[in-house]
Amino acid sequence: MVSTVTASTDTTAAAAAMKQSLGMNKDDFMKLFIAQLQYQDPLKPQDPSAMLDQLSQLSLVEQSYNSNTSLNSLLTAQNNAISLTAVSFIGKDVKANGNVAAFDGSTATSLAYNLPNSAASGQITISDSAGHVVRTASLGSSAAGDNSYSWDGRNNSGTVLPAGAYSFAVTATSASGAAITASTYTTGKIDGVDLSSSTPQLTIGSVSVALSDVIGLGV
Repeated sequence: MVSTVTASTDTTAAAAAMKQSLGMNKDDFMKLFIAQLQYQDPLKPQDPSAMLDQLSQLSLVEQSYNSNTSLNSLLTAQNNAISLTAVSFIGKDVKANGNVAAFDGSTATSLAYNLPNSAASGQITISDSAGHVVRTASLGSSAAGDNSYSWDGRNNSGTVLPAGAYSFAVTATSASGAAITASTYTTGKIDGVDLSSSTPQLTIGSVSVALSDVIGLGV
């Protein structure tokens, strides 16, 4: 019953939009066609084929309007579903593609990365929001797969830095001296959602993560 009402509403809206755009819809054209048949000279009837062709074309146009209206309704429903999905992430730990971590000013934060091969040595470089390097640290040897570095929020001088978003990069070298490309991740507990853009943004403190970048979800 709901589907029937929705379809009827969509059709009515499409017809109204068509009339506004073209000046008439299929119903108006049919009334004009019937009026022509009523008032034509019966001894010299007009050939209705041309008008019927135009009516057929108008029907196709109206079907196109109906299809566009239905697609817009589907897109709206899909966007609403995505928004609800984003909101459901609040309070959950996520793992997302990215290289930014949120530091709250006191608690150590985990900087996650992945190595395709084991590394004999490595280094992590941490930068502030202006791109200035604030901390470099040796990672030593690391196994292949997921790894993490716990950063206490201090710079190279040992001073605790203010809360904010910090980016990081990892370089690693194999036992043979070959460079290993590391993948970095943004991790943390979602505490908010921003729905103002086309792609919902999940927030972890001062860090924003696009919903489309999320690759893992915890409790």
